[in-house]
Amino acid sequence: MQWIPFAMVRIAAVFCGGVLLCIYKPALFSSELATTLLLVFLTIYFLVRIVLDKSPEIKLASGVIGLSTILFGGYLNVKLKNESERADHLIQIKEKILAYQVKLITPAEEKEKSFKRVGSVLSVRTEIGWVPSFGKVNLYWPKQELVTHLDYGDIVLIKGQPRELESAFNPHEFNFKEFLRFKNTYHQQFVKGGDWWLVSRSKDKGFLFYAHRARGWSVAVIKKFISSPREQAIVTALVLGVTDGLDTDLLNAYAASGAMHVLAVSGLHVSIIYGILLFFFKPLGKSNTAQWAVAVLSLLLLWGYSFVTGLSPSVLRAVTMFSFVAVAKPVGRSTNIYNTLAASAFCLLLYDPYLIMSVGFQLSYLAVLGIVYMQRPIFNLWEARSAFMNWAWQLSCVSIAAQISTFAIGFYYFHQFPVYFLVANLFIIPGSFVVLVGGILLLIVSPLSFFASWLGTGLEWFVKILNEGIFTVEKIPFSLISDVYISATQCYLLFVVVLIGLLLIQFRKFSLIVMIFIAIVLFSLISWQHLFIDISKSNWIVYRIQGHSAMEWSENGHSFFIADSAFLNDKKNIKFHLQSNRLANGINEVYSNDSLPHVSNGCQLYQHSGKKFLWIANQKFKLPAKLAVDYLIISNNSVGSISKLKGHVQFKKLILDGSNSYRYCERLEKEALSLPVICYSVLKNGAFVTGL
Repeated sequence: MQWIPFAMVRIAAVFCGGVLLCIYKPALFSSELATTLLLVFLTIYFLVRIVLDKSPEIKLASGVIGLSTILFGGYLNVKLKNESERADHLIQIKEKILAYQVKLITPAEEKEKSFKRVGSVLSVRTEIGWVPSFGKVNLYWPKQELVTHLDYGDIVLIKGQPRELESAFNPHEFNFKEFLRFKNTYHQQFVKGGDWWLVSRSKDKGFLFYAHRARGWSVAVIKKFISSPREQAIVTALVLGVTDGLDTDLLNAYAASGAMHVLAVSGLHVSIIYGILLFFFKPLGKSNTAQWAVAVLSLLLLWGYSFVTGLSPSVLRAVTMFSFVAVAKPVGRSTNIYNTLAASAFCLLLYDPYLIMSVGFQLSYLAVLGIVYMQRPIFNLWEARSAFMNWAWQLSCVSIAAQISTFAIGFYYFHQFPVYFLVANLFIIPGSFVVLVGGILLLIVSPLSFFASWLGTGLEWFVKILNEGIFTVEKIPFSLISDVYISATQCYLLFVVVLIGLLLIQFRKFSLIVMIFIAIVLFSLISWQHLFIDISKSNWIVYRIQGHSAMEWSENGHSFFIADSAFLNDKKNIKFHLQSNRLANGINEVYSNDSLPHVSNGCQLYQHSGKKFLWIANQKFKLPAKLAVDYLIISNNSVGSISKLKGHVQFKKLILDGSNSYRYCERLEKEALSLPVICYSVLKNGAFVTGL
């Protein structure tokens, strides 16, 4: 493989470098300085290319200068697409907001207890009056509020002030603020009934308006002809990318079997549609005119499909990728797939540079690259003796190639690996083909109720069988390697091992073996440090869970977890707030309140690693006289005044946990300053973490 033909790969890679540089180092260059550097390098590049001789040295210099220009272009693109830097952005308003108007820009998304929609702010009302503003707000309505009938572009007046999103307060917790920052969303509000009014219906009945209408109609058709909620959810997810109705058990089963990728419309689904189109267009021939006709028809139908799905981001990403593939075919034989994929990634990142931080974007391109590069060499390792075995082996090779290219990112983000992914994909990929084609046919024949009813019933039973297969694979012993923790550095090292391993197969150089060995040693050293040094340390953490008490001592893979009964039985919130931290600390055995002394007389004394901890859990507490502890934890607004405790208990540090109110914490913090007493509020400052 030569580097010269991959011009677009170089451009896209350097552009990605500039994007990542700005995301992680936004203060490195201002917008003005980045623009100046871009123009300077661009001018030098053209001078070098046009004026000076085209010697090999000049070509090398001009290439470096050109790529530097693209690097600054990627950096500047992020600056320009960062909406929060606009002077009229919602985040720049310091006055209290009494009300605001938004334009709804997403369809209703059903959550467990609410409907979510995203609104684009048009204006805000402060004490000085209405002023134009800008920004996106995540809006959550109670399910009893009728918001599903609202269209794209409807103007809504909302009372109150949108709350700025907060960073993760607990170690290793999912950072929702950063996740939404990459979508240029910085605020949210839970809208109460009676605090909102429909101002006007959409006047901007453009492409997006009708795309959202088409998606709503498609969802309604599927729900009409498929009665079972679980099967409805699978079909809408596979055909339209709508995942609202998927229950936890179903998601866990698909994740454990390695079939999670079929539940979001991605490159797999669009490749199926594109493959079907090529099959039907095959009689047109292979002339240049015929190839252009196929490309144009394919583009129209692919983008028509994305229109029906409501132009969701995942569908747009996949359709854009295959649009470049479709156009590349009639352009000429010299165009290679790597340049085509790089061109599609470049255009997507030019439109939205923050896509590079999307897990879906990363998985899509890594999987496609892995399949393109590895599927054929893997297939050539074994020759099947029958048509069926040949088909099964081809399908398995696709799955193996995709897993090799994405397993590192799976460990990093999801901490798991599906052992029987080959078994699941042997029927889930053909099954998803049937469901996708059947779902599209259902939409087409929906005006003919008789045929649509039969097709819907058949599709429902087929999905039931498919789900049973997934649940069966999940129940196989050791179906999932879970609770695996690797750092970002280890994830990069795994990619290095895979990449160098592929180069070793192609070039067979001893130096590549040495590089793989070094990467594996570094990976092992990091794991060794984590397992035998970091995990062996004794830590204590008071979690920041608003409205709840939760604290944990950890050492050598064991933890002692104390929490109020409501949070102790809330498995979903424990997983969301605590699980990642437990993985990072290697905790594999947890002792909870059931195996620890219960709270008596409103308080409880604990001792760990030579330190004493006193937990005052409620207002009925009774303290023993002359008690000395290292840490005093107060819950549920239990103590009226810190000074009243001083005669009963001596403590080095006061911790106010998440079960207290904000006002109570502020009052005790002020009192602590006057005594003086070292006081820490987890509501204000996040989880309290200390080594013991």
